[in-house]
Amino acid sequence: MSKSLWNDESGAVISAELALVLTILVLGVIVGLSEVAVAVNTELNDISNAVGALDQSYFFTGFAGSLPKCTSLYAGSRFTDAHDDCDKNLTCDLVCGPPQQDTCG
Repeated sequence: MSKSLWNDESGAVISAELALVLTILVLGVIVGLSEVAVAVNTELNDISNAVGALDQSYFFTGFAGSLPKCTSLYAGSRFTDAHDDCDKNLTCDLVCGPPQQDTCG
């Protein structure tokens, strides 16, 4: 039985086909995972731009009692959110290279 198994050549074509199919499959998986990585980086960049575009400015007014005797006084407050360098992530060449100039004017 082992001699007939040793001399059996019918599996050689299946092995070559299997090697070819697995090679194509591995190449496809590598390209697919690369594209998934690019898509994830692009989406994370979009999220960072959205968070950077949030305006965190706030203010509230104060009040003062207007009785003959000033019984209470509370001053207001203001914070103005300044534009930071990283708020709009236009300088990063993460995925697609530098941003394209708008030619529409």
